[in-house]
Amino acid sequence: MRIVIADDSLLLREGLQLLLTEAGHEVVAAVGDGPSFVEAVLAERPDVALVDVRMPPSHSDEGLRASVQVRSQWPEAKVMVLSQYVEVSYADELLGTGNGGVGYLLKDRVSAIDEFLDSVERVAAGGTVLDPQVVSQLMVRRRGDDPVTTLTPRETEVLGLMAEGRSNASIAQALVVSDGAVEKHTQRIFAKLGLPPDEGQHRRVLAVLAYLRS
Repeated sequence: MRIVIADDSLLLREGLQLLLTEAGHEVVAAVGDGPSFVEAVLAERPDVALVDVRMPPSHSDEGLRASVQVRSQWPEAKVMVLSQYVEVSYADELLGTGNGGVGYLLKDRVSAIDEFLDSVERVAAGGTVLDPQVVSQLMVRRRGDDPVTTLTPRETEVLGLMAEGRSNASIAQALVVSDGAVEKHTQRIFAKLGLPPDEGQHRRVLAVLAYLRS
């Protein structure tokens, strides 16, 4: 894959570049601020872009705003956000369009190299990957009038794993059930969330988006 990296920490930036290069990918740009990230992604059109949340010049939500700007100009852009802390609103911002190809991981996850590389590849393929800690905090914000609250505990568990970017086979393995059981739960989730079959929409992404907003 062709990858753009943005992080104001030179050490982490070079570490990510080395890690991704050794895994067989090509880092086409490595920058340290939001405006440079936007410029690099729109110029290089990489398969996926990795960006820190807090970068110059604002050191607040610069990476998020840069990602939103990129996707407004190039909706197909695949973006993986890396953050030191859980900031739930950022995940909702990224998924606001309902498109896939987005991820949100805590930087601590980078140390689990194989899992990290797998997450990057899933985002590049159009999947949605969320850190388990982000998913856990989203549960706390649930509103009583939300259709997500109609899900059974098992369906909620399946949707939570879906939000982490897992496939049905991976969910089945995690829950120690059959692939068929996961498929049945998934179809019930879609029905309860009012997501009928539609070739023009990605129901898994829309289900995760409903989960994030609940």
